[in-house]
Amino acid sequence: GMDMLIWTARFSKKKAVCTVIIAGLVMALLIVLTGRIPDPEPAQQPELTTNEERVSYLDSLGWQVDPEPVETLQFLLPVQLEGTYLAYNELQLTQGFDLTPYCGKQLSRYTYTVTNYPNRQDGVQVNLYLYENRPVAGDILCPGEDGFQETLFFPESEN
Repeated sequence: GMDMLIWTARFSKKKAVCTVIIAGLVMALLIVLTGRIPDPEPAQQPELTTNEERVSYLDSLGWQVDPEPVETLQFLLPVQLEGTYLAYNELQLTQGFDLTPYCGKQLSRYTYTVTNYPNRQDGVQVNLYLYENRPVAGDILCPGEDGFQETLFFPESEN
């Protein structure tokens, strides 16, 4: 009866908290599995000065792309991550990236067309965010109705 209603009303507010907790658990699991805390220092990341280096970095993650970037963008990361940036950073944290240290700094975003996404011939892009030529974030993006946005981890094949 009545208790159930109150519980569901409360539950929806807790959803956001749940997401944060799950992200925390994923992080804890990563620490357990790798035996170390993921390092936000971009020094761990390779320096990608040229387009060739960016393309081969993506290739090392399993992605084949058209070598010419679709778009190159310089932009200032907000001083505080809010809204879509915050949601985007949660995606980044799951793959060991974190934009927090780069708040208020200028980043470069390179967008490439992905040519080898499993079961999708076209419409998939990869975004690579660099700070001083080192990768600090990235995502695989498919715009459109049945689109998605996910990490740079190459998806497991489903066959």
